[in-house]
Amino acid sequence: MRGRHRLASQTRALDAAEPDARISDALVSAGISIDDLVYESSRTLQWDGGHVAPISSFERIADGIPVVSFFTGCAGMDIGFEAVGFENRASFEISETFCNTLRLNRPGWRVFGPPMHSGDVSDFESVSTTLASLVDMPFEGVFIGGPPCQPFSIAANQRFSKTSPNFKRVGFNHERNGSLLFDFVDLIAEFRPAVFVIENVPGLRDIDGGRQLATVVDKLRKCSYSITTPTIYNASEYGVPQHRRRMIVIGSRVPGMFAFPQRREPVGAGSVLVDRLPEDATNHETRNHMVRSVRRYMKLSYGERDHLGRVDRLNPMRPSKTVIAGGTKGGGRSHLHPEIPRTLSVRECARLQTFPDDYRFTGSTARQFTQVGNAVPPVLAAVLAERITQAHF
Repeated sequence: MRGRHRLASQTRALDAAEPDARISDALVSAGISIDDLVYESSRTLQWDGGHVAPISSFERIADGIPVVSFFTGCAGMDIGFEAVGFENRASFEISETFCNTLRLNRPGWRVFGPPMHSGDVSDFESVSTTLASLVDMPFEGVFIGGPPCQPFSIAANQRFSKTSPNFKRVGFNHERNGSLLFDFVDLIAEFRPAVFVIENVPGLRDIDGGRQLATVVDKLRKCSYSITTPTIYNASEYGVPQHRRRMIVIGSRVPGMFAFPQRREPVGAGSVLVDRLPEDATNHETRNHMVRSVRRYMKLSYGERDHLGRVDRLNPMRPSKTVIAGGTKGGGRSHLHPEIPRTLSVRECARLQTFPDDYRFTGSTARQFTQVGNAVPPVLAAVLAERITQAHF
């Protein structure tokens, strides 16, 4: 059932349903599934350009250089470094759900986090004692870490005015997370890795007029590190089908000059978002919208926003807007599929983030969205890992 016939059948089913009914119930009598839904204007654009390089396509040039990650999350950075040939020596993560994801996908990694370990980077004694049994000092490998970004995030707080008590972009004054960057720096100073990577949202560079980050950089320089200028990179310029800006700082105590590669041609979201995923696709639970929401979504053009739901229909010819942490039970929102009037599933968001389809996320759907939305795209991390290897090893 295609084109006008599909739209007509869909419209009849929605017209016969109560506005507050769930879309799955409304479609049963018509024999239509959620992924059979179409917009009033569908499939007028189709991505026919290049495709995302699979994470498995990267050459393993690092040849076993050890890497330790902190604030690992669901391992977006780690997967990228792994693809280039780095060997995971240890991962520290405080969330038990995230640790479950790591252990499910990489049972051979040393994952330090609940329930056997706190995984808490702010507990210097525990983390340093654990790590000292696994690596030499100085450490001839790489430390990677992205301290929790909420205190520096604009996206997490854009719905509040700066004078509101709910406005949380307080940066380094945040009681817990604002100090985690300094905890990470203390571990770098203690173990002196050959190279370290600090990644975060762009707000980390600019909060407090840059003074606090300058303090961090100065401390690391006193530890004999050469440090790159804090730079913001957009993942869409390096083979990721999504606009995602991350701040990167790289330090090294070994010779070499790091430089990111030339920008690449953008890849449209339509390169990874298809009408139907395979039947065995994991993490592909889709939100059971109300009928009234779907009726609004159906009228949207490519790139247009539904202002009531604050969701955007993606344009398949352009990189996606940033994938954000959220879920089917609140805590955020995802974008609308370019050809199906519904929000994206976790698996579809993971594709925009360049996770391989066989990488599985544990926990509730909301927590799966959180993991994917907080991650560094593995392909961006792999590009970064390539350049670090070429420059410093």
